[in-house]
Amino acid sequence: MTTSNPNPNPTPTPTTERAGQAWQDTTLPYATRVDLLLAQMTVEEKVGQLGSRWIGNDMRDAGNADAPADVAPMQKVFAGAGAPPLEESSRYGLGHLTRVYGSRPVTVAEGAAELVRQQRAVVGASRLGVPALVHEECLTGFATFGATVYPTPLAWAATFDPELVQRMATAVGRDMAAVGVHQGLSPVLDVVRDYRWGRVEETMGEDPYLVAMLGAAYVRGMQNAGVIATLKHFAGYPAARAGRNHAPVSMGRRELMDVVLPPFEAAVALAAAGSVMNSYSDVDGVPAAADPWLLTDLLRGRWGFTGTVVSDYWAVAFLVLTQHVAADFGDAAVQALTAGIDVELFAGLAERVRRGEVPETAVDRAARAVLLQKARLGLLDPDWTPEASVAAASTTDLDAPANRALAREMAERSVILLDAGSALPLVPQLRTVAVVGPCAADPHTFMGCYAFPNHVLPRYPELGPGVEVPTAVDALRAELPGVEVTYAQGCAVLGDDRSGFPAAVAAARDADLCVALVGDLAGLFGRGSSGEGCDALDLRLPGVQAELLAELLGTGTPVVVVVVSGRPYALGDVAGRAAGLVQAFLPGEEGAAAIAGVLSGRIQPSGRLPVQIPKLSGGQPGTYLQPALGADNIGISTVDPTPLFPFGYGGSYTTFALDALHISDTEIPTDGEFTVSVRVRNTGPRAGTEVVQLYLHDVVAQVTRPVRQLTGFARVHLEPGATARVRFRVHADRTAFTGRDLRRVVEPGELDVLVGRSAADLPCHGRVRLTGPLRLVGHDRRLVTPVEVS
Repeated sequence: MTTSNPNPNPTPTPTTERAGQAWQDTTLPYATRVDLLLAQMTVEEKVGQLGSRWIGNDMRDAGNADAPADVAPMQKVFAGAGAPPLEESSRYGLGHLTRVYGSRPVTVAEGAAELVRQQRAVVGASRLGVPALVHEECLTGFATFGATVYPTPLAWAATFDPELVQRMATAVGRDMAAVGVHQGLSPVLDVVRDYRWGRVEETMGEDPYLVAMLGAAYVRGMQNAGVIATLKHFAGYPAARAGRNHAPVSMGRRELMDVVLPPFEAAVALAAAGSVMNSYSDVDGVPAAADPWLLTDLLRGRWGFTGTVVSDYWAVAFLVLTQHVAADFGDAAVQALTAGIDVELFAGLAERVRRGEVPETAVDRAARAVLLQKARLGLLDPDWTPEASVAAASTTDLDAPANRALAREMAERSVILLDAGSALPLVPQLRTVAVVGPCAADPHTFMGCYAFPNHVLPRYPELGPGVEVPTAVDALRAELPGVEVTYAQGCAVLGDDRSGFPAAVAAARDADLCVALVGDLAGLFGRGSSGEGCDALDLRLPGVQAELLAELLGTGTPVVVVVVSGRPYALGDVAGRAAGLVQAFLPGEEGAAAIAGVLSGRIQPSGRLPVQIPKLSGGQPGTYLQPALGADNIGISTVDPTPLFPFGYGGSYTTFALDALHISDTEIPTDGEFTVSVRVRNTGPRAGTEVVQLYLHDVVAQVTRPVRQLTGFARVHLEPGATARVRFRVHADRTAFTGRDLRRVVEPGELDVLVGRSAADLPCHGRVRLTGPLRLVGHDRRLVTPVEVS
């Protein structure tokens, strides 16, 4: 979405005609009210509903007043310092207000007052007095000053827990709705294809089904709270060449259909997502912002989507500036509108309608979608006022204890034990522990790039993170009250300064145990090692952190390595040498206590890898969802794609056994169903949670198919010695794929059925045959594998 709504036509007299209009009649259906309103609108007023205004996008770096501190790509090109006043921008009405709370640090009261001021300007300046929708970022919680910072989406994915994700999204949506926000710009449904991409931290991993189930849960949670969820980035963005932000996507239609698009389809079909945001990237040369097949034929035609398609910030302008498929901004506006985008900067569009260059029906389509959302949210009701929309703000605590408890639960379930080694859980006899590394005492390293402390507050260093974020040093001192905990940084996340190595090595040598916390500092556009515009050349730990680990491992003191990162890093040089190995994907404001609890054993680890951990830093991309020649090392290449730790892997302080596989039917028709059940037993000394995973493999198909693909999963908590049976109900639709003619089919033939603890640990296996004719399937096919635990 964009920053202004210029229009060259003369300013009308702002005589508001809102009171007593037929479109305000709340007894009429929403669609009827919107049709009545559209009938009253001029072309300019319809176009006004397609724009957005960002007051405050001319943000400056605190240390250099002349240097923009971008929070969106090429923001300096579009900085709003020279934009006309909001009243002038709103003279024909306005679709959206952008980031009233999220552009600079404001209290809830200050933000609410500014929102009222902006809404008053929009309503008062236009003839019809239609309020604007208010949207905000919410990737790791409401992105505003003082709001709870939840773990990143990659950490959500590590929980394999849709119910928890839904509860979190409801909490975030409830806070946003209470202060007058109508739309949240999440979730990110991009399926990871290259770990070097900076935005891996914003995703829910590399498997389409996992992303789909968690993404649909997020949408349900947020929209149940009364806030429109926005699916992004539609589609192909994570497959940018070499993991470079905005780079072209070299992907065929089949991979797009089978890997990238399923999470978006599921969120539309299962959760009725209200909005979709386009991707910046072009796929095979066609930018998403100008692709009618993607935004109209597929999204609206085949999937039946009825919400709004909003442009990512300035994506329509990029059709001119970076992708060079439009001659000017007016041409870009026409291409985007006719492709299917509803909300963007549509410069000069009204005049192009009058010249016959774009049909007014296209404008009507977009304006109707925006107005329908406003009607459903009550903005067209006669009693709506800006003040009433923020009435709950005065009693809203954006970092309430209940929020923090939820953030803590998410963090605890997301931490992944890669290797307990010889030191985990920590023994009570420890006297001294050295805590070392760039992530040990910097709270910003526990948060994602869209967390407000990393997104906006770097320009306001005097304010700190704005919420309480204990460091790992703090948490370990609290977790180990009888132990002397010392600290040395060793090095920064980025850069080549090794001057801190001697102190870190000395601290480790003098301790009974060293805990080394290494990984990322999330930021934007080069201001971090992970995040939007912070792509990686390879998967070595950033800066000189790998060298620091090598020196620590050479001290003779046992070293537990904790990687706190937004992407997986190659750990082949560490595994087997470390006394313990833990992965935490930017676990948020409660992450330090979660990590400390896992190290001490107070918390039983239950996180599972939503992305693989590679052995070596090169050879990308290396996600698990590959056909045989992409996944297996069969001696035809010097590059071994085998990961160090596979997708779905995660350790525990207890042990589990999976056995007694039962498949209800070994032969079903191509429209049939079978049930897969296994027994899971806790064979260890402690209560714990296993994540039982079902994979399928198409033995012979008309196109190459993945060696294995996640088809179902279930978290199962068991006391010591307890047993449960997990049942997956698999419809033949769940085997569908895009065939050679680009139609989705269920094909007769044999399927391997595999159940286990990760993509590489599958002790239970059987086979099912699908019989009968090849069957075409569409959007109404089964998208979910139901699971029961008893």
